[in-house]
Amino acid sequence: MTRAAFLDRDGVINEKAPEGAYITRWEDLKFLPGVVEAITRLNHSGWQVIVISNQRCVAKGLISIPELEALHQRMSQWLADRGAVIDAVYYCPHEKTQPPCTCRKPEPGMLLRAAREHQIDLAASWMIGDSESDMEAGRRAGCNRLRIQPRQNPKPASDSCASSLLDAVIRIGLKTVVEPDKTAANKR
Repeated sequence: MTRAAFLDRDGVINEKAPEGAYITRWEDLKFLPGVVEAITRLNHSGWQVIVISNQRCVAKGLISIPELEALHQRMSQWLADRGAVIDAVYYCPHEKTQPPCTCRKPEPGMLLRAAREHQIDLAASWMIGDSESDMEAGRRAGCNRLRIQPRQNPKPASDSCASSLLDAVIRIGLKTVVEPDKTAANKR
Protein backbone atom coordinates (compact mmCIF):
# COMPACT_ATOMS: atom_id res chain seq x y z
CA MET A 1 0.00 0.00 0.00
CA THR A 2 1.24 3.47 -0.85
CA ARG A 3 0.40 7.00 0.19
CA ALA A 4 -1.24 9.48 -2.11
CA ALA A 5 -1.90 13.17 -2.29
CA PHE A 6 -5.36 13.61 -3.78
CA LEU A 7 -5.46 17.06 -5.36
CA ASP A 8 -8.48 19.01 -6.45
CA ARG A 9 -7.72 20.69 -9.78
CA ASP A 10 -9.28 24.17 -9.94
CA GLY A 11 -8.01 26.31 -7.08
CA VAL A 12 -5.20 23.91 -6.13
CA ILE A 13 -3.28 23.17 -9.34
CA ASN A 14 -4.61 25.99 -11.49
CA GLU A 15 -6.49 29.24 -11.00
CA LYS A 16 -10.24 28.87 -10.66
CA ALA A 17 -12.43 30.26 -13.40
CA PRO A 18 -14.60 33.24 -12.44
CA GLU A 19 -17.88 32.37 -10.69
CA GLY A 20 -20.22 30.62 -13.14
CA ALA A 21 -17.45 29.96 -15.69
CA TYR A 22 -15.43 26.78 -16.30
CA ILE A 23 -11.97 25.82 -17.52
CA THR A 24 -12.72 24.21 -20.88
CA ARG A 25 -9.67 25.18 -22.96
CA TRP A 26 -5.93 24.80 -22.49
CA GLU A 27 -5.54 28.56 -22.89
CA ASP A 28 -7.70 29.10 -19.80
CA LEU A 29 -5.68 26.75 -17.55
CA LYS A 30 -3.24 28.93 -15.57
CA PHE A 31 -0.99 27.03 -13.17
CA LEU A 32 -0.66 28.41 -9.65
CA PRO A 33 2.78 29.34 -8.27
CA GLY A 34 4.69 26.50 -6.60
CA VAL A 35 2.62 23.69 -8.13
CA VAL A 36 5.51 22.12 -10.04
CA GLU A 37 7.76 22.17 -6.96
CA ALA A 38 5.01 20.77 -4.72
CA ILE A 39 4.21 17.86 -7.04
CA THR A 40 7.92 17.18 -7.56
CA ARG A 41 8.42 16.96 -3.78
CA LEU A 42 5.56 14.46 -3.57
CA ASN A 43 7.03 12.42 -6.46
CA HIS A 44 10.53 12.34 -4.96
CA SER A 45 9.10 11.25 -1.60
CA GLY A 46 7.35 8.24 -3.15
CA TRP A 47 3.80 9.60 -2.96
CA GLN A 48 1.30 9.00 -5.71
CA VAL A 49 -0.28 12.21 -7.00
CA ILE A 50 -3.89 11.84 -8.08
CA VAL A 51 -6.20 14.60 -9.28
CA ILE A 52 -9.79 14.34 -8.01
CA SER A 53 -12.06 16.89 -9.69
CA ASN A 54 -15.76 17.65 -10.13
CA GLN A 55 -16.26 18.67 -13.77
CA ARG A 56 -19.91 19.55 -14.17
CA CYS A 57 -19.00 21.50 -17.31
CA VAL A 58 -19.37 18.13 -19.09
CA ALA A 59 -23.01 17.76 -17.97
CA LYS A 60 -23.63 21.37 -18.99
CA GLY A 61 -22.42 20.56 -22.52
CA LEU A 62 -19.54 23.04 -22.37
CA ILE A 63 -16.89 20.37 -23.02
CA SER A 64 -17.06 16.74 -24.12
CA ILE A 65 -15.46 13.88 -22.21
CA PRO A 66 -12.80 13.40 -24.95
CA GLU A 67 -12.03 17.14 -24.84
CA LEU A 68 -11.78 17.09 -21.02
CA GLU A 69 -9.51 14.05 -21.12
CA ALA A 70 -7.33 15.76 -23.75
CA LEU A 71 -7.11 18.83 -21.49
CA HIS A 72 -6.08 16.64 -18.54
CA GLN A 73 -3.53 14.81 -20.69
CA ARG A 74 -2.03 18.11 -21.81
CA MET A 75 -1.96 19.35 -18.19
CA SER A 76 -0.25 16.14 -17.06
CA GLN A 77 2.28 16.33 -19.89
CA TRP A 78 3.07 19.99 -19.20
CA LEU A 79 3.74 19.13 -15.55
CA ALA A 80 5.75 15.97 -16.42
CA ASP A 81 7.93 17.99 -18.80
CA ARG A 82 8.91 20.02 -15.72
CA GLY A 83 9.52 16.96 -13.51
CA ALA A 84 6.12 16.87 -11.76
CA VAL A 85 4.25 13.63 -12.42
CA ILE A 86 0.50 13.19 -12.02
CA ASP A 87 -0.19 9.45 -11.59
CA ALA A 88 -3.89 9.58 -12.45
CA VAL A 89 -6.82 11.94 -12.98
CA TYR A 90 -10.34 11.11 -11.81
CA TYR A 91 -13.28 13.38 -12.55
CA CYS A 92 -17.03 13.46 -12.03
CA PRO A 93 -18.82 14.69 -15.17
CA HIS A 94 -22.26 14.87 -13.51
CA GLU A 95 -24.48 17.84 -12.78
CA LYS A 96 -25.37 18.68 -9.19
CA THR A 97 -29.09 18.26 -9.88
CA GLN A 98 -28.88 14.90 -11.64
CA PRO A 99 -29.84 11.83 -9.64
CA PRO A 100 -27.16 11.50 -6.98
CA CYS A 101 -23.95 9.79 -8.08
CA THR A 102 -21.27 8.32 -5.86
CA CYS A 103 -18.42 10.17 -7.57
CA ARG A 104 -19.34 13.85 -7.20
CA LYS A 105 -17.58 15.36 -4.21
CA PRO A 106 -18.52 15.49 -1.34
CA GLU A 107 -19.16 11.81 -2.04
CA PRO A 108 -15.93 9.80 -1.71
CA GLY A 109 -16.38 7.65 -4.84
CA MET A 110 -13.42 9.00 -6.82
CA LEU A 111 -11.05 8.59 -3.86
CA LEU A 112 -12.29 5.07 -3.10
CA ARG A 113 -11.92 4.04 -6.75
CA ALA A 114 -8.41 5.50 -6.94
CA ALA A 115 -7.47 3.69 -3.71
CA ARG A 116 -8.64 0.35 -5.14
CA GLU A 117 -6.98 0.85 -8.53
CA HIS A 118 -3.65 2.14 -7.15
CA GLN A 119 -3.38 0.21 -3.85
CA ILE A 120 -3.48 3.37 -1.74
CA ASP A 121 -3.62 3.48 2.04
CA LEU A 122 -6.32 6.12 2.54
CA ALA A 123 -5.52 6.64 6.24
CA ALA A 124 -1.93 7.60 5.31
CA SER A 125 -3.04 9.82 2.43
CA TRP A 126 -4.15 13.45 2.12
CA MET A 127 -6.99 15.19 0.29
CA ILE A 128 -5.86 18.71 -0.62
CA GLY A 129 -8.60 20.97 -1.91
CA ASP A 130 -10.06 24.42 -1.69
CA SER A 131 -13.69 23.69 -0.86
CA GLU A 132 -15.82 22.16 1.84
CA SER A 133 -16.88 19.41 -0.59
CA ASP A 134 -13.19 18.46 -1.05
CA MET A 135 -12.73 18.25 2.71
CA GLU A 136 -15.92 16.24 3.19
CA ALA A 137 -14.97 13.76 0.44
CA GLY A 138 -11.59 13.27 2.12
CA ARG A 139 -13.24 12.79 5.51
CA ARG A 140 -15.71 10.24 4.14
CA ALA A 141 -12.86 8.34 2.46
CA GLY A 142 -10.82 8.29 5.67
CA CYS A 143 -8.04 10.63 4.48
CA ASN A 144 -6.19 13.41 6.22
CA ARG A 145 -7.26 16.78 4.86
CA LEU A 146 -5.73 20.19 4.14
CA ARG A 147 -7.74 23.07 2.73
CA ILE A 148 -6.17 25.71 0.51
CA GLN A 149 -7.29 29.16 1.63
CA PRO A 150 -7.98 31.83 -0.99
CA ARG A 151 -5.04 33.97 -2.06
CA GLN A 152 -6.51 37.05 -0.39
CA ASN A 153 -6.07 35.24 2.93
CA PRO A 154 -2.41 34.14 2.72
CA LYS A 155 -2.14 33.10 6.39
CA PRO A 156 -4.10 29.92 7.06
CA ALA A 157 -6.61 30.12 9.90
CA SER A 158 -5.66 26.74 11.36
CA ASP A 159 -3.32 23.79 11.04
CA SER A 160 -5.81 22.16 8.67
CA CYS A 161 -5.36 24.99 6.14
CA ALA A 162 -2.53 26.00 3.83
CA SER A 163 -1.95 29.05 1.64
CA SER A 164 -0.96 27.04 -1.47
CA LEU A 165 -0.25 23.52 -2.66
CA LEU A 166 3.44 24.04 -1.87
CA ASP A 167 2.56 25.19 1.65
CA ALA A 168 0.32 22.12 2.03
CA VAL A 169 3.13 19.78 0.98
CA ILE A 170 5.50 21.48 3.44
CA ARG A 171 2.89 21.14 6.21
CA ILE A 172 2.59 17.43 5.43
CA GLY A 173 6.31 17.23 6.15
CA LEU A 174 7.93 17.17 2.71
CA LYS A 175 10.30 20.08 3.16
CA THR A 176 12.94 19.36 0.54
CA VAL A 177 13.25 17.64 -2.78
CA VAL A 178 15.47 14.58 -2.55
CA GLU A 179 17.78 14.68 -5.54
CA PRO A 180 19.48 11.49 -6.70
CA ASP A 181 23.17 11.35 -5.82
CA LYS A 182 24.75 11.84 -9.24
CA THR A 183 28.27 11.50 -7.89
CA ALA A 184 27.58 7.97 -6.64
CA ALA A 185 26.24 6.98 -10.07
CA ASN A 186 29.34 8.42 -11.76
CA LYS A 187 31.67 6.35 -9.52
CA ARG A 188 30.40 3.03 -10.90
